[in-house]
Amino acid sequence: MDKEKKLLLSEKCDQILGILKARFEDNMVRHKGMRWDDIRRKLIVNNEKLRALYEMEMSGGEPDIILYDNNIDEYIFFDCSTESPKGRRSLCYDREALEGRKKNKPLNNAIDMATDMGVEILTEEKYRELQKFGKFDTKTSSWIKTPDNIRKLGGAVFCDCRYDTVFVYHNSAESYYGTRGFRAALKI
Repeated sequence: MDKEKKLLLSEKCDQILGILKARFEDNMVRHKGMRWDDIRRKLIVNNEKLRALYEMEMSGGEPDIILYDNNIDEYIFFDCSTESPKGRRSLCYDREALEGRKKNKPLNNAIDMATDMGVEILTEEKYRELQKFGKFDTKTSSWIKTPDNIRKLGGAVFCDCRYDTVFVYHNSAESYYGTRGFRAALKI
């Protein structure tokens, strides 16, 4: 995607900033000790990050800040929708898996979609970190970053939360389901 397409128009910037501020204020348990004005300052000077957050929001992710690294002054937004984002479901894992399907191909794949959005798919570690802030994926599942050794053998990894426990599963990378999407993170 070229740079011009990655920019967000000012009215959409105002829209996403308003949504993020309201969500931030409604969920202070996720970001104790953080101040919205500090986050806003970082966001308004980075239009590409705002565009990525807008994409997260428009695809149903409900992004909110979960982590802050004081050493490098970096905030990390996660998808905080209760279930895997609706606009990012029915995807196989990556381009190789999509091209490997002979019939009934999904419209896209999780890795390419995340790249186009300018975000990263959650790792298992980040997925588990998210679960400390609520109950997520109790009816759906989400692809996570798959280790290379598993992917080389044709597999991919996903998570969900059932019985108050995070489960990590495997599937063929070519598989896709209406209840499986992916969750993303964005560093600001």
